[in-house]
Amino acid sequence: MKLDRWLGPVQVACVLVAVFWMIFSAPRTPTVEAADETLALVGARIYASPTDAPIANGVVVMHGGKIAAIGALGKVAVPPGAKTMDCKGLVVTAGFQNSHVHFEPGKWDDPAHQPAAELERHLNDMLGRYGVTTAVDLGSMLQNTLTIGKRIESGEVAGPRILSAGGPLYPPEGVPYYLRERVPPEILKFFAQPATPEAAVKVVDSNLDGGAEIIKLFTGSWVGRGKVKPMAVDVASAAAAEAHRRGRLVFTHPSNVEGLKVALAAQVDVLAHAIEDLRGWDASYLTRMKAANMALIPTLMLFAGDDNIQDILEEVVDYQRAGGQILFGTDVGYLSDYSPAKEYELMARAGLTPMQILATLTTAPAERFGEASKRGRIAVGMEADLVVLDADPAQDTANFSKVHYTLRHGRVMYALPTS
Repeated sequence: MKLDRWLGPVQVACVLVAVFWMIFSAPRTPTVEAADETLALVGARIYASPTDAPIANGVVVMHGGKIAAIGALGKVAVPPGAKTMDCKGLVVTAGFQNSHVHFEPGKWDDPAHQPAAELERHLNDMLGRYGVTTAVDLGSMLQNTLTIGKRIESGEVAGPRILSAGGPLYPPEGVPYYLRERVPPEILKFFAQPATPEAAVKVVDSNLDGGAEIIKLFTGSWVGRGKVKPMAVDVASAAAAEAHRRGRLVFTHPSNVEGLKVALAAQVDVLAHAIEDLRGWDASYLTRMKAANMALIPTLMLFAGDDNIQDILEEVVDYQRAGGQILFGTDVGYLSDYSPAKEYELMARAGLTPMQILATLTTAPAERFGEASKRGRIAVGMEADLVVLDADPAQDTANFSKVHYTLRHGRVMYALPTS
């Protein structure tokens, strides 16, 4: 069980954001981008996508933040004057997306005033050093993530693209028990717990108007140890329909089979976790999830200590075998262990192949977010968001976490420190 933190009242989010920007968002001078610089990675083994044959002794040329050329050395020329990086013995893939992260209070507080170097260090510790070029925040202080994202996109701070959900929607009197135990009552009373479809629509609009880019529901909420309260179907359906009307994806914390049933009825897009409480589960739910084109983020690290972890692993691999879409996500930020190594280990233990895992990091999230024409593969014209690994993940899935460089827009965002 986990804590999806939302420490700012949804109802006043827009006001807080507006005040925040007025005080702190004076025009900044972005870091000068070498937009005309050409960079070439030379000599690497390249996985252009999970389904393409790898290119041995390959070259990737980047210019203006895009892929300009890719192929075997000798067939692809390195342009005169290009800056080159010797990647012999290394492996290149498209940049990774972690589809379940949090920016917990503490080190992420007051990001407008944090020195750029300090903010970059935090971002690299949690994300960049593990190849993450896109991070999906599923519940943090919205004004913090907006500010972090603004500083990144301005070029002032090197970091991943961040997509934020803002404040989740809970069932009435359905804030999880672990939240009620930790958050002061005067704050809890502002958590969004819509009782009617109309109220749910207002919360969704408030979040999106305030800058959120996705919507997060709790269709199943742990209101007590061993007790899950489902969200009313009409409330969940109204929230999802409004988000879809505005072109946004809807994620949910389902918790158990009843929470999954609500998510299916509401046409939710993505399960933010595997189903943890599998009482009442059978294979028919996989069929229904696949028919609904629902994606699944396993977050297996979160359940590693559960008595039924083997059943959860089977749930995940069975969905993969059924043709369901799996997205990589670790719940990092809530989990204090930033390394995704355990997640890769558990995904492999479940039965996913290295290339299936690579798909969860690259092509699958690009497809789910409607960005397959821009990112998720290494091809001419695509975003130059890349990961350079020290070893081949096809040989050992642990190598997915052995990152040498992370590049975003064709510029090095993270480099393995030299000793």
